Amino acid sequence: MMTLHLVKLCVGVSDIADLAKGEARMHKTHGKIFHTTRMAPKRVSELLAGGSLYWVIKGKIRVRQRLSDIEAFTDGQCIGRCRLHLDAALVATSPHARRPFQGWRYLKADDAPLDILSSGMDDNMPDAMREELTELGLI
Repeated sequence: MMTLHLVKLCVGVSDIADLAKGEARMHKTHGKIFHTTRMAPKRVSELLAGGSLYWVIKGKIRVRQRLSDIEAFTDGQCIGRCRLHLDAALVATSPHARRPFQGWRYLKADDAPLDILSSGMDDNMPDAMREELTELGLI
């Protein structure tokens, strides 16, 4: 079975540290980390076979989180929803530009950006510096 990922805009978040703070609050409140979305993915088995949710922050994929479960449910207003359960670890990726879109999109494993550590980049490098060096073709 081929691994599949999701891509989602991270609205209202300025950087990876900001995302981490919000998720820490969620974990403290709910005991787990999840993202609720309107539409449930149909290719669940492929997503749960090692798939991740790649977050687009300020127009670029910058970080991913492993999908641990996908839970369809009906909210209090009888509207179908879906919770994407996520591992707590945020894995920085090489920046990859994405145009705005609504909802989420599937992302093939071959098209997914590399993790920072597996690409040889310094994980402690400031985002602005990493982005500039990437645009110059130096990393």
